[in-house]
Amino acid sequence: MHQAEPTTLADDLLRGADAIAEFVFGNAKHRRKVYYLATEAKLRMPVFRIGSVICARKSTLIEWIERQEGIR
Repeated sequence: MHQAEPTTLADDLLRGADAIAEFVFGNAKHRRKVYYLATEAKLRMPVFRIGSVICARKSTLIEWIERQEGIR
C-alpha cells in the first residue's frame, strides 16, 4: 500500500530517532533499532543528518521497505 506523496519537504521529513522509530515500528521506544539499522545492519536504513540530528524522509523509508519486500 503506497501513501499519497507529501506536499512539502516538511510533510515528508522525520527529525530524530524517536520520530523515525514511531513511523517505522509504531513506537518511539525502538529508537535504538533506528541507530543500529542506520549504522550496523547489512541493509542500511536510509537516513541522513541535519547537524547532529538523525533524519529520514518518509517516502524514502517506504521505498526502502518495499525494495526489501520485493515490491519494487
